[in-house]
Amino acid sequence: MDKDFKMDKNIAANPVVAYFDSVAEFYDNESADYSEEQLEDLDEAHEQISTLLAGHRILELGCGTGGWTEVLAETAESIVAVDASAAMLEQARTQGEAPANVTYLQADALDLPADLGNGDAKFTAVFMAGLWSHLTRDQQDVLLAGLKKRVGKDVLLVLFDDEYVEGESATIARTDLQGNTYEILQDADGNRHELPKGYPTDSALRKKLGNAGREIKIARWEFYRVLTCRLK
Repeated sequence: MDKDFKMDKNIAANPVVAYFDSVAEFYDNESADYSEEQLEDLDEAHEQISTLLAGHRILELGCGTGGWTEVLAETAESIVAVDASAAMLEQARTQGEAPANVTYLQADALDLPADLGNGDAKFTAVFMAGLWSHLTRDQQDVLLAGLKKRVGKDVLLVLFDDEYVEGESATIARTDLQGNTYEILQDADGNRHELPKGYPTDSALRKKLGNAGREIKIARWEFYRVLTCRLK
């Protein structure tokens, strides 16, 4: 499988991509600051989600530097790992030993290629870790509509994200008129980036996913949460 396939397409600049481009080289160092409790939560999430997605042909959106990709590749049939950040994908491609069942693809999750996952390569699951919470409410609607068009119904959708933990999470800086919340993060050069960042309640998640998914289930740890459903 071609692990260095890259879309020959301009991806519109946006604050989230700009931030992750700027921190890609140092991004994996963040895990060194995780508390023992956070690492325990993450290990449990890795085990449960890799078991859930075992044997699936996975479309992973927002793969970043490939931390989750490597975990899921141990049990998945195949993974197409997508990210809009060229710098993050470069880290994913070059770090460690690239799994043979993984293809990396630079693309915008809100504008996926029309031929993605066609024929025998049809996806059976979509996985996101950290992407959903960095989308505005309107962007979340666009993403769900795109998935319905690109992957079809009955596909398993798994959304993994972090929970707000006082003293650990970045402070929410503002809320816009649409109800989107934003945080301020600094890159390695000290530049400030304002990014969308949401910490939705269970009821808000069910309302947002209700028209797109069925059999919605939500589990929460202290530091993380995961939502699963079947696309309608």
